[in-house]
Order: sequence, then C-alpha cells, then structure tokens
Amino acid sequence: MISSIRTWFDPSDSNRVGERPDYRFSLANERTFLAWLRTGLALIGGGLAVAQFLSGGIARDALALALFTLGGLVAVRALDHWARSERAIRQGGELPPSRFPAVLALLVAFGAGALVAMVLAGIVGT
Repeated sequence: MISSIRTWFDPSDSNRVGERPDYRFSLANERTFLAWLRTGLALIGGGLAVAQFLSGGIARDALALALFTLGGLVAVRALDHWARSERAIRQGGELPPSRFPAVLALLVAFGAGALVAMVLAGIVGT
C-alpha cells in the first residue's frame, strides 16, 4: 500500500520500470487523469453551490457533504488510476481494470434522484 502511494508522488519511480512508451500513450493517460480531476472539482463546486444557495438545514448539509466527499474521492482515485496505468503502459501490460466509473455514475444518478425528491417534497430549494 505504501509503495503504491509513493508512486503517486515520485514520477521518476515509474520511469525506472519497463520501457519508455510512445509519449502519446502517457499524454493520453494524463488527459484522462485531468478529466477525472475536472469531475472531482465539479462535484466539489456542486457541493459549494448546494451549501450556499439551497435552504433546508440537515438535508442540504448532508447533500453538500456527500458532494464534497465524492469530489475528494474522485481526485484520489484519479491519482491512483493514473499511477497504475502509467506503470502498466511502461511494462507493456494490461491497463488496470476499474469499476469506479460505474460506481461514480450510479452515485451521481442516486444523488440526482435524491435531490429531485427533496425538491419535490419541499425539503430544499424553498
């Protein structure tokens, strides 16, 4: 676990593994990482918007906290996936599988449904 976290902060470590790949693959991996970071930032921004502009007390706070937490998890997961993918690319292996996109999509859909239910029930947005 610790060695995995170390690869997040030491890019030279991945340069010592395997062979130098075509730089386009590394750049594509980096673009994917940046897209995940944008997703995390959007979730955090949504949490800020909920906390600032909706009324509703506990329901509002719970939704904002959930968005903040999910945004942070997306950022950490993006970093981990980038590091594992970079290592796999350099070693000529399979890219690491990930269920995270499906889990994230389901959580966002659930959150949207919960927000719709709260608005219709008059819990938030009044």
